[in-house]
Amino acid sequence: MSASAPRTTTAWGFLAPALLLLGVSVLIPAAMALVMAFTRSGLDVSEPLRFIGLANFRRLLADPMMTRVSLTTGAYLLGIVPPIVLGSLALAVLVNRQLPGMHGFRGAFYTPVLVSIVVAAIAFRWLYAENGLINGWLMTLLGERFTPIAFLSSPQLALPAVMLVTLWKGLGYYMVIFLAGLQGIAPELYEAAALDGSDGWRRHLDITLPLLRPYVTLVAVISAIAATKVFEEVYLMTQGGPADATRTIVYYVYDQAFAELDISYACTVGLALFLGVLLLSLVRFLVAGDRGLT
Repeated sequence: MSASAPRTTTAWGFLAPALLLLGVSVLIPAAMALVMAFTRSGLDVSEPLRFIGLANFRRLLADPMMTRVSLTTGAYLLGIVPPIVLGSLALAVLVNRQLPGMHGFRGAFYTPVLVSIVVAAIAFRWLYAENGLINGWLMTLLGERFTPIAFLSSPQLALPAVMLVTLWKGLGYYMVIFLAGLQGIAPELYEAAALDGSDGWRRHLDITLPLLRPYVTLVAVISAIAATKVFEEVYLMTQGGPADATRTIVYYVYDQAFAELDISYACTVGLALFLGVLLLSLVRFLVAGDRGLT
């Protein structure tokens, strides 16, 4: 027996509880969902599974609501990722300065990450209400003839209103990732760029962005995955309405499973979502290659 064998056994011993928990809570339910995607079943687990082959997948391809929720999720992704990447990068550059009280600003920008999504959704629902704070301010500025804006009951405004909650909560989190990358850039590089005439915002184009490319890719992919799986904001603020304007793929899975009680079709939609998230993860590895976060 080699000298490393006891160390390997000890390592697996420490990993065993976590692996057991992961298997029971994630891997086994995922395998069951995969099997159920090829069956027709409801909530009654005592009923035997009836295998129906690819019928659920054919239904998925012909489902007009699946097409609609996919487009809504795509719009949510496109409305979230660019502002998240640009906004968190700008915040990181802003707080990456040696100025008095800068740690307080960093903490203030990160505070929304610590707020529960339930609390945030309830607060924003109050802000968006027709008699809420935003409409109150606008009425004060524009006068009595101002008509309150129905942020959450308008099909055109509901999705952007929900997006704003995701942006508010996520900017501080991704700012920290960019801040870690910025603090890894040697100050001598900026000094050399200044000698070559690169100063102000131009130095960020010449030095910061090229060196932070792996971080930009990481933040873009992580935020895209999070936007694709958005559920809490939609459930707490609009419940998919108005007129299905905010119904995303994950909310459609929830609706099929717990409102329509069609578990097998919900598993099929969930499997399609899993493949989409897996594709985004593969894009991250293909773009970043072997460079990592260096």
